Amino acid sequence: MTLAVCADIHDNIWVLARALPAMAAADQLLFCGDFCAPFTLVQLAEGFPGPIHVVWGNNDGDRDLLTAQARRFAHVTLHGHRAELTLEGVRIGASHYAEIAAGMAAAGRFDLVCHGHDHQVRQEKHGSCLLLNPGEIMGRFGRSTWAWVDLAAVRADTREVPAPA
Repeated sequence: MTLAVCADIHDNIWVLARALPAMAAADQLLFCGDFCAPFTLVQLAEGFPGPIHVVWGNNDGDRDLLTAQARRFAHVTLHGHRAELTLEGVRIGASHYAEIAAGMAAAGRFDLVCHGHDHQVRQEKHGSCLLLNPGEIMGRFGRSTWAWVDLAAVRADTREVPAPA
């Protein structure tokens, strides 16, 4: 099973549109916060056919409207500020914040913990747990990235969003 992991879209729907075809090949998607506006959640839900798991970020402003839009899609699950799920026997945790994710990884209860917030691509091992930041879709720091995770191996590869044609 494969998992696409992304974060920090910040309403850059143009980059998201270029990322979605490759992300849609994954079995499930984990979004680690900062859609910003509800229309970005809708674009993600319409462009990714499998289950989507979402944790809130600090820039997800109108959570009532985001929640209302998410309810339109049976394959979108809003987990709140933290997510804990098991996919194919792999224990996965998620938060938007690096500090919270690092604590989750250090606790020893997860095989994979994902976060966003600082927009920096990072992979670190905490014991047997992989702590992963997929970077940012937004491209604020010059690179628009997301991660492809092979859950059987608990291995992540950073993927660059293609440049505009």
